[in-house]
Amino acid sequence: MRNKISKEQFCNKYGELKDSLYRYALYRLGNPDDAEDAVSDTVLAAWQSIDKLRDEEAFSAWIFSILRNTCSAKIKSLIKRREKLEKAGIKEKLNKESADLSGASLSLEIREALEILSDEERDIVLMSIVAGFTSKEISEITELTAGAVRSKLSRSLSKMRDFLS
Repeated sequence: MRNKISKEQFCNKYGELKDSLYRYALYRLGNPDDAEDAVSDTVLAAWQSIDKLRDEEAFSAWIFSILRNTCSAKIKSLIKRREKLEKAGIKEKLNKESADLSGASLSLEIREALEILSDEERDIVLMSIVAGFTSKEISEITELTAGAVRSKLSRSLSKMRDFLS
């Protein structure tokens, strides 16, 4: 039987990853407030399910997997909300939300380049470039082989370079 990770260990591990978690969420969601919410929700979910962590060494891949799912759920929620606003004919609120999103601290060109990628490609690029994960670590999160991750990363970065040039 493995030992449960202590509160102090959890906090230390989170402290090491908090900036990478935030950057990943910010690139994925495009809005600082949404990114902060996603990271907060992730940390809470991770703490509540800490007993599911089988290997303490896998903490970073495990918490990024939770964040990835949290961001996906947040995006789905935002899409549903936008659709409801459109159906209700509330254009002013929709335009304000769009303006809020465009005020994010991301370079417009980088956001546009990321948008040409599929969700899977975008996740791989963000986990590699923003979070600094290796292909092996990304493979654990995405359930792809490390070789497939390297291949998809290379193709995705090439697509982005072509788009930006």
